[in-house]
Amino acid sequence: MAITPGNTVGAVPPSTTTAGLTKEERKVIAASSLGTVFEWYDFYLYGSLATIIAKQFFIGDPNTTFIFALLAFAAGFIVRPFGALVFGRLGDMIGRKYTFLITILLMGASTFLVGILPSYAQIGIAAPIILVTLRILQGLALGGEYGGAATYVAEHAPHGKRGLFTAFIQTTATIGLFLSLLVILGTRTLIGEEEFQAWGWRIPFLISVVLLGISVWIRLSMNESPAFAKMKAEGKTSKAPLSEAFLKPKNAKIALLALLGLTMGQAVVWYTGQFYALFFLTKTLKIADPTANILIAIALLLATPFFIIFGALSDKIGRKWIILGGCAIAAATYFPIFKAITHYGNPALETALRTAPVFVVADPATCSFQIDATGTRKFPSSCDIATRMLTAASVSYNRIDAPAGTVATIKIGTTEFKSFNAVMTPDNLNFNDASKASEAALKKEVTGALASAGYPEKADPAAINKPMLVVLLFILVLYVTMVYGPIAAMLVEMFPTRIRYTSMSLPYHIGNGWFGGLLPTTAFALVAFKGDIYYGLWYPIIIALTTFVIGALFVRETKDNNIYAND
Repeated sequence: MAITPGNTVGAVPPSTTTAGLTKEERKVIAASSLGTVFEWYDFYLYGSLATIIAKQFFIGDPNTTFIFALLAFAAGFIVRPFGALVFGRLGDMIGRKYTFLITILLMGASTFLVGILPSYAQIGIAAPIILVTLRILQGLALGGEYGGAATYVAEHAPHGKRGLFTAFIQTTATIGLFLSLLVILGTRTLIGEEEFQAWGWRIPFLISVVLLGISVWIRLSMNESPAFAKMKAEGKTSKAPLSEAFLKPKNAKIALLALLGLTMGQAVVWYTGQFYALFFLTKTLKIADPTANILIAIALLLATPFFIIFGALSDKIGRKWIILGGCAIAAATYFPIFKAITHYGNPALETALRTAPVFVVADPATCSFQIDATGTRKFPSSCDIATRMLTAASVSYNRIDAPAGTVATIKIGTTEFKSFNAVMTPDNLNFNDASKASEAALKKEVTGALASAGYPEKADPAAINKPMLVVLLFILVLYVTMVYGPIAAMLVEMFPTRIRYTSMSLPYHIGNGWFGGLLPTTAFALVAFKGDIYYGLWYPIIIALTTFVIGALFVRETKDNNIYAND
């Protein structure tokens, strides 16, 4: 039986009309959206520069440092629900305006400090520790930002136009990402790639202090939301929003449904379309970072208006089936789309994968699931050495089980290369010198054989079909606009005013922070384990389909709910 959301259909307050946008309404949307754009810009700089940051702040082989950089990126997402609890509680107790003024200050300061943080080579282990701490502070700030902005705009919106109004907030994440890519590309072009890799990557972080000043000025000029002001004047604000939101069974059930039946699937579609696609272009297809960033930026620019289109459409036909439809269509088409991206992005790799299969013959007991939370752990078994080496070269492989104790071998065509079991140093942090030499020799031999078999070291710029890649990336972002455009209005409408900031923020940030934020790391680890460059797509597909089923069965439509209800 479906759970009815916490609001009921009823008359809207006298001050709410269905007329066109007033000057005040336009100011609310512009101020909330612009400030949130700047906050997302700050947050996504790290993700866009993950490859460079891995070299600056972590130690180890390229595969391991990149995975650790992604985990540090994910750390900002992991803590977002805690930011939702802290700032959601403040927002429901003292008001929307001042709470997300605090969040923008915290986000901006953390981002600026990343720009001046010394590297690992300069201050050692303190560098990654401080970096992760700053990422955590960013995540806490973002955890309080989104719920405040969405609630603030929705509570200003006329009845019947909440989808349209809040859709502008939904564009901010994409515009923030687009802005970060634009600044990165501009800086790269201005100072050159060598200088950008050495120190120029810091410039986009330092520029954030200007955006911070603009954001704070905007936020200070805003008034409190009418719904909260009215509730506060009547003395009806919640004194314990956390317990009221999550310990009362009725409200807790709605929050759980919001997570499992909406935001969980929305999150993986969002991050597949905007972040995993970027990582796939650069790490798997070996397309140069500037080219990949331009392709993603164009797709984002073309698709961004559809946030508004789907938000407005949800005011007319409902929000639920637009969101769930996006989850279902995305899950059904991810495999063919990403295979097409390979076809148009690196055709030589596609041909090699088809015509020159690679095999790893190994004792299955020696093959690990290679996620390293420290960034320094080495995997010494012959199977792990072989599979890690192939994954770094974007080579899909088939694994053939061998008897226990067998030393793994790599088969490329008719040629076989015997791997080895490495010996660790006494501190157990690295291979000893002899094993390092063996690894380097094996890598040289395997790389040469892969090149002879047609596996490219990087994508040939002349062979990249950029228009078709833009079309495919646009489709991925179009799915994002379907699931994301209407969701802010729907989450606002599911909960009563007195606990709305808290209640909507937690499921949103668990979905996006945990299920979405962990997608790149999990997907890449799945690829390395299975030996299939597309295997990581099973993560978003399964989660999106789960959300579709739960949402279809248990989540009710909300577009006609009265958001001024307090029970």
